[in-house]
Amino acid sequence: MRGTLKAIAFTLGLPIALIAIWYVATLGATSIFVPKPVPLVAEFFETWIGDRLLTDVVPSLSRFALGTGVAIALGVLVGLLVGLSRGVRAFTEPVFEFFRAVPPPVLIPVLGLLIGVDDSMKITVIALGAIWPVLLNTIEGVRATDSVQTETSRSYGIHGFNRVRYQILPSAAPQILAGVRQSLPIGIILMVISEMFFSSSGLGFSIIQFQRRFAVPEMWSGILVLGLIGFAVSMLFQVVERRILRWYHGLKDLENAS
Repeated sequence: MRGTLKAIAFTLGLPIALIAIWYVATLGATSIFVPKPVPLVAEFFETWIGDRLLTDVVPSLSRFALGTGVAIALGVLVGLLVGLSRGVRAFTEPVFEFFRAVPPPVLIPVLGLLIGVDDSMKITVIALGAIWPVLLNTIEGVRATDSVQTETSRSYGIHGFNRVRYQILPSAAPQILAGVRQSLPIGIILMVISEMFFSSSGLGFSIIQFQRRFAVPEMWSGILVLGLIGFAVSMLFQVVERRILRWYHGLKDLENAS
């Protein structure tokens, strides 16, 4: 119980302190462009708890989930195939470096022409941008597999899919999940940017419409929604990571205790 309270205090301590500073700093503010905490919270509930939750927030979350899901699945699969072969790594590295250097938002007009301006374009943009941390971390994780484990697996006759499942994936899992952690905020950013182009719904579309209409409180409330989504995604990922890497965190706890 004490440990839980301590964890909650560490999680909420800094946000509460920052909100308190924000509240004090804006007490005498009169500019319409400077949001105040209490009116912003009221605007948040008025704007987003209702029809906009279904017409804007849910579609955005669906695009984000599909785009990042595709990025994670393809990143792990291709990363395993490339990481297991030194020749394939040497062959694909120049191509990967080229496409990784291309900013995904630049592809939005091109994909809009090739795919169309529906949800598939936005999901593709998210997937193309979020795949790189997962892909590159998976390749490096596979490359860093312990040679002693590899020789032991061979001596026990563990080959093919069983070797990938029982040796390669567990060994590379910490680095793969580090790539997934990096890909999640990229997916949120690209979700918003893609919705600012060729879209009629979503958080990005709503925020840009508020800005164009000089609806400043509503615009800030949309930014608050994005921050809360990012926080929720991070907390959910930590729970999943802890569950997948129970053995890894257990080893670290033992090392710290010793």
